[in-house]
Amino acid sequence: MAPFTLRIEPLTAGKFAPFGDVIDAAAAAAEAMNGGTFERFNDLAKVDVASGRTRVGITRALKAASLPHTFDLVERHPIGSQAFIPLAPFAFVVVVAPPGESVRPEDLRAFVTNGTQGVNYARGVWHMPLIALEAGQAFLVIDRGDDRLPNCDELRLGRPVSLVRA
Repeated sequence: MAPFTLRIEPLTAGKFAPFGDVIDAAAAAAEAMNGGTFERFNDLAKVDVASGRTRVGITRALKAASLPHTFDLVERHPIGSQAFIPLAPFAFVVVVAPPGESVRPEDLRAFVTNGTQGVNYARGVWHMPLIALEAGQAFLVIDRGDDRLPNCDELRLGRPVSLVRA
């Protein structure tokens, strides 16, 4: 079966709102802190952990993906949100679909960040597993931690999806 072609579009808060939050200090009001030597940007994402605890970690790409990139698996986190914030300026690609029990390739949307944006997938939103366009790219990850109750469902799509630049 021929792959479904999914074109990548620029990430904006409005387009991504049905799937979660765009984490972008440029779009938020700054508050002074530490006697004015720093500025702070508050409430950039809604961290949602229905149970368990909030977990903060770092992930680093060991291998780069290239475009077009073909995949046939999506995942979701039904008990908590999951955020990825780049630790250095670089663009990355996210693929999402609305919450629900199934996903068709036609339900998917693909976005590319502007190099400084992060994303917070809302609880239950389907997404492609994280890929990096260069080895070594690192992300701060904020999600739910509790090994007693798994928080990741995987779903094989009915046909492969070929992710391409717009």
